[in-house]
Amino acid sequence: MNDTALSKRKCQPCEGGVSPLDREAAETLSRQTPGWDIDGAGKLISRKYQTRDFMAAIEFMTKIGYVAQADDHHPDLHLTGYRNLEIVLSTHAIGGLSENDFILAAKINELHVDLKN
Repeated sequence: MNDTALSKRKCQPCEGGVSPLDREAAETLSRQTPGWDIDGAGKLISRKYQTRDFMAAIEFMTKIGYVAQADDHHPDLHLTGYRNLEIVLSTHAIGGLSENDFILAAKINELHVDLKN
C-alpha cells in the first residue's frame, strides 16, 4: 500500500491467487473510509444510508454503478423499505477483503447523496 489517498487510486484486477487482507491491514484501511464497518469475520465492509426518498436512493445507486464500473469492482447494493440502502463490498475472487474494497468505499464516500432529514 502507498500513501496516496484511496479515492484517487484505481482498483487493480483481482482474479484470485492472493490472500485476503488480514484484520490489522483491513482496520488500517478502514480508518481512511469513515462510515464503513468491517463484519465480524473480517470478510466484508458495509455502509448503510437512509436516503430522502426512493428516487434519491435510485440516483445514488446509479452514481455508485458508474464509479464501480469504471474501476471494474462491483458492490452488492440492497435497497429496502424504499429508501434504506446498504452497500456491501468484498472481493469475491479471494473470499475476503482486498485494497480494492476500500478504494471503492472511499470513492463512494465522495459521492453526493440526498439523505433523509
